[in-house]
Formats: sequence, C-alpha cells, structure tokens
Amino acid sequence: MTTTLGKALTLGLRRALENDDKVVIMGEDVGKLGGVFRITDGLQKDFGEERVIDTPLAESGIIGTAIGLAIRGYRPVCEIQFDGFVYPAYDQIVSQVAKMHYRSQGRVRVPMVIRIPFGGGIGAVEHHSESPEAYFAHTAGLKVVACSTPNDAYWMIQQAITSDDPIVFLEPKRRYWEKGELDLESPASPLHASRVVQPGTDVTVVTYGPLVRTCLDAAAAALEDGRSIEVVDLRTISPLDLDPVYESVRRTGRCVVVHEAPSNLGVSAEVAARVTEKCFYSLEAPVLRVTGFDTPYPAARVEEEYLPDLDRVLDAVDRSFGF
Repeated sequence: MTTTLGKALTLGLRRALENDDKVVIMGEDVGKLGGVFRITDGLQKDFGEERVIDTPLAESGIIGTAIGLAIRGYRPVCEIQFDGFVYPAYDQIVSQVAKMHYRSQGRVRVPMVIRIPFGGGIGAVEHHSESPEAYFAHTAGLKVVACSTPNDAYWMIQQAITSDDPIVFLEPKRRYWEKGELDLESPASPLHASRVVQPGTDVTVVTYGPLVRTCLDAAAAALEDGRSIEVVDLRTISPLDLDPVYESVRRTGRCVVVHEAPSNLGVSAEVAARVTEKCFYSLEAPVLRVTGFDTPYPAARVEEEYLPDLDRVLDAVDRSFGF
C-alpha cells in the first residue's frame, strides 16, 4: 500500500497498542487533538484516556512519569511536541533514563520510547526546528534512531517499543506528508541496521532522516551527468552500523556524509573519523561533510539558506573528485 510517513507512524503506534496492553502513549495534546502533527489522531478515542494520555506542558514531568511507568513494567511512548522542547527533559533523559539500567547492574530496565519530530523545512518559529541528535548519541545508555520512509516509520516504531532499551526516536517532520510504499507483512531491516537505499559505483553518500530524500534526488541528478552515487541510510545513529558504509567506501573510494545538524562535533564527524580509520587505504579523497552551519537554527525566512540541499550535496561530490 502507499501512504505518508506520518500515517505510517499512526498505524505503527496503533499496532503496538493492540499488541501489548502495557504500551501507553503520553504527551502534550496527543489525545483529544491527536498531536500537532496528528500522528496520534484517533488513538485516544479507540484506546481510552488511560492509554493515550494528555499531559501538562512539562517535558521533564512527562519523562519522569514515563520512567516510573517503565520500571513498573509498562512501555511508555513519550511524544516531545517539537525538537526544541526536549531540553527541559534533558536532565531526566541523561541522568535517569540513560543510567538506570547500568546503575542497577542490569536489574532494572527502562523500556521507553521518546518520539521527537526533528529538523527544519516547515517554516516554524524559534524552538520549533532543531537537530539535537548528537546530544543523545553521545550519551551512553541511550539508543537513537531516525526513520526516513513510511515503511521504516511503521516498522521501526514498533521495533523500538518492543525493545528493552530506552530509545530516542527521531521523526523527520518535513517528511511527514511525503508518500511511499508500506509493506505490512514484514520489516525490511532490523532496527539498528543501516541500509544501502541507492546502489552506485563512484562515491558513497551517507545520511539519515530528512536528508535521505535530498541525497536520493542528488543521486538522480548526478546520474544525468554520468556519475553514480551510492546512498546509505544510517537509520540508527547510536549504535552506528557502519559495516555497509565501509563496504561501500572500499568500492567507491570516496565518501560524503550529509546531515542537517551543525558540523562541529556532529554525527558526520564520528562517521568521517571511523571511515578514515577503517578505509584509509581505499580512499581516493578525504571524507567530506555537508551539514547545517555552526549557528543557532535561523529564522524561518532564511532556513533554506541553512538546510543542506541538492546543490550542496552535488558540490561536495564534485570536490571529492577534484582530489
């Protein structure tokens, strides 16, 4: 079937609620309104106010409550309404969620999912467009994933909910309305596995989340100029699954890493370092990066100047061939 990424998430959450009565969804306006992006639309009506819970506007309280539920055997799914709203809950996530399992020597598990719409591209106001993934990927004890297609959204949210680990689940908000194929029979990949989404022979482009679509468009444009780009969707940011990336780079000899977050100490820096360590003798050029700029996220009027686009990806590919 064909559906949007947002609708696929709704279907995945519905399936999780049906499969396990210990799954609860909680967040600001997730119930009666169905969420600002309507991802939880209709779920409170069908599953009741005790399983799809409208919370106060208090992110620290949402996460703190979910920790208690998770310890007592529930599987809470917390929605952070916008990426920029997660910071009041950062102390709970880093000091409690990430450490509880280790602090208890494995006796206590915290099986919870923290859903965060992330990235720009929707013309939002301040605090509504951020790319906070590096904060969480740097935190031992958390797992961080990012879906990019309806099929991944549907399966990854269910896989995350059934996991015994706390998972930060990043959703590319500007892709909520984009359509794609959804296979309801079986997942295409395990949760923490990267995947080649566009085979190629000349250069490896590594990305995740909202920029997978951008890199696929760049690959299509490059093909018209006779250049073959292989696109790898990381899908999981922590732990990183880089074996498909290494295998690709050893064939192509070139690598460009693309993400929307700022460059300084971002995910791309870690990927570039590891690729250089593992594939040094295969590289024909340095690993290059295409990222957002090292500034606070800009006002909506100029966000198109900030977001990596097709031209910036193709420029990096051209520079890679210039070495």
